[in-house]
Amino acid sequence: MIQPRDNLRLENGDWGQEGELQAVTAGSLPTPGSFPQSTTAAGRFLRAELDLSARLQMLNFGEPVRYIYNPLEYAWETHRCYVERYCQDGQSILFLGMNPGPFGMAQTGVPFGEIKAVRDWLKITGEVGHPLNEHPKRRISGLACTQSEVSGARFWGFFRELCGEPDTFFRHCFVHNLCPLVFMSESGKNLTPPELPAAERDALLSHCDAALCQVVSGLGVSMVIGVGKVAEQRARKALSEVGSTVRVEGILHPSPRSAQANKGWAAMARTKLEELGVLSLLTK
Repeated sequence: MIQPRDNLRLENGDWGQEGELQAVTAGSLPTPGSFPQSTTAAGRFLRAELDLSARLQMLNFGEPVRYIYNPLEYAWETHRCYVERYCQDGQSILFLGMNPGPFGMAQTGVPFGEIKAVRDWLKITGEVGHPLNEHPKRRISGLACTQSEVSGARFWGFFRELCGEPDTFFRHCFVHNLCPLVFMSESGKNLTPPELPAAERDALLSHCDAALCQVVSGLGVSMVIGVGKVAEQRARKALSEVGSTVRVEGILHPSPRSAQANKGWAAMARTKLEELGVLSLLTK
């Protein structure tokens, strides 16, 4: 059993040894109380994320988790740029990922945030700081990161080819992650929420599920499309438990660890979106 002193907990914006007061070096996350109330979709969305981050600060994580990054903290500028530019009233589809990857949203603050897609297609700008407790093999370089995330390159590359311009995609769709946190082991291995110990995983996901319901209600979307089975299953569970009639569907995750995705993810995604009646919204 991990002793409490070895547990990791979020304190004042960053993850470190329990009881230590820490702060990020740039782009610090506002507190929910300091963030102005807003009637816009982007404002409601950001407020829901701030509320979730505040709740997650109360959680503790033990082995195998040794490093936890919260890109909403150190990449708040780029994340806020993404949300304020592209989250808007009238969007009917929410694509839902699970949590940030080490070379995607962890670097850019944007879901599936492969560097070139974020910088060159989405035109996201802003300063990205550092979590104070960085793994030496998982340094944060922000928009200057030279390593590409395959999942993000496939995801945004597909929609760039399909839609041409970001505004065509975001006219009807938005992209979000269920959980904002990155978890890593001592070796730097990426740990997804399902890989956490059961009690810690369940506590984490209960907060994330509640936040998802808040986001879905606030945005008024009619369909959530989970990117990968886990995200789809969590969305279906969370929304059904609150009696939501929002439709939940799923597409294959574009991960390079998926043999099926490696056989032609874009073609499979296109076929599935056509079956769901979404493809026509993205080609107008």
